[in-house]
Amino acid sequence: MPCLIGIDNGLTVTKAVVFDEAGAPLAVARRRVPQLMPRPRHVERDMDQLWRATAEAVAEAVVKAGRPAADIVGVAATAHGDGIYLLDADRRPLGHGILSLDSRAGEIATRWASDGTAAAALARTGQVPHASAPAALLAWFKVHEPERFARIAHILACKDWLRFCLTGTLGTDLTEASTSFTDVETQCYAPDILELYGLQSLASALPPVARPDEIVGHLTADAASATGLAAGTPVVAGLHDVTASALGIGGYGAGTVAIVAGTYSINETVSAAPKVDARWFCRNGLKPGEWNNMSISPASAANYDWFLDTLCGVERDAAEAAGESIHARIAPEIETAFARPSTLLFHPYLFGSPHGPLASGGFIGLRGWHQRGDMLRAVIEGIAFNHRVHVDALRDGFAPSRARLTGGISRSPLFAQVFADVLGMPVTVNGTEEAAAWGAALCAGAGTGLFSSPLADPRDLAALDTTFQPDPAASAEMEQRYRLHCAIAEALASVWPAIDALAPASN
Repeated sequence: MPCLIGIDNGLTVTKAVVFDEAGAPLAVARRRVPQLMPRPRHVERDMDQLWRATAEAVAEAVVKAGRPAADIVGVAATAHGDGIYLLDADRRPLGHGILSLDSRAGEIATRWASDGTAAAALARTGQVPHASAPAALLAWFKVHEPERFARIAHILACKDWLRFCLTGTLGTDLTEASTSFTDVETQCYAPDILELYGLQSLASALPPVARPDEIVGHLTADAASATGLAAGTPVVAGLHDVTASALGIGGYGAGTVAIVAGTYSINETVSAAPKVDARWFCRNGLKPGEWNNMSISPASAANYDWFLDTLCGVERDAAEAAGESIHARIAPEIETAFARPSTLLFHPYLFGSPHGPLASGGFIGLRGWHQRGDMLRAVIEGIAFNHRVHVDALRDGFAPSRARLTGGISRSPLFAQVFADVLGMPVTVNGTEEAAAWGAALCAGAGTGLFSSPLADPRDLAALDTTFQPDPAASAEMEQRYRLHCAIAEALASVWPAIDALAPASN
């Protein structure tokens, strides 16, 4: 029986999942990869440590699956998009990899927004450059670390570094190539785009581009030794994890908005023609002639995790000691809070926002009689409201009529129902446990001939789906609260810079 491995590298954890040919996960192994924050706004990781952790996870998954290495016919990686992983001329890491939570280049992105660069970039590339975009980070290196900038020989994304470690080949895929430097119409690199950012000297450092399901190399002997896989195993190019997640839950396609409620608020829908708007990234889809339109901000379930870590630590420790879920322990508090009126609202901007890098999170309408459950309710609503900001933008542009939701919080029926009520549309939760890894594995299966295409999911998706319909009364209440959420954000826009200036961060 042939098997596939999907590698999924997030912002804190790298994992490997072995799937059988029917799409059933046979084994999962994880390793934490520490984030390094040497200075404010700098969020990095050690690239060699990332590879070692990933290789260990693959080796453990292979052993746990109980299948001979020869049964694994294809491998693909997916990982966080944006950020940047640089190599020198010797193909060695040029410093740490930069994560997509990094905001050191925020001032550059802000300057580009005011001097016309951002508008020109939107027209040419289909997106406004943001703080963690490769273009902004490279421009930051040019100014602040010119010696490092001068040594750049290869510009990669996270999953491309893992592909290099597996195969020794350098390159990227169609989805990842479009994070900064491709023409939105042709979907290919264009020299004038590098010039737009003052980065024309890096033209030779851009990686060659392959389809996500294209075989780009085979496992080297060293990688085989580190992972327990067979040398020569085919490796495909892989894809950006945003696209992989949509693919893995059956949400990649026109008419559907795929929602990933994770560290980032990810909301995406596919089109057969490019449509440019500052409210979304118009990036490449799985193949030429497809565009994946993504409206995104770093403002989703990480806020809920922060609340649990900061204000529910005792309960979390007790739950873990008892082998229980902290989410189950606090669920009654949240359910009780939803059953009563509340003035409490929360802006989930602890790590970023759709309102620029200076917006910050906060509770509004907090009173002395509010309890922790009321605060949790506000956090959950705030997360859903932020997703709606993005979904409404996509509805303006593409009119999707249904949503598919994934991410850790989607496993809670209460959370899923809140999303349906806030969005005012049916929300389907798919039972896929490792959506991004499965999306990568689908590409590996297509590249090796196991599947006819990445969209040829062999599973019965209907059997994995649960659909939540919006409740009219709850939707009406959520509409009122959502309008307040947006009005407060608009009112605070002039104040956020002054708040941020109370604790200025150096570059």
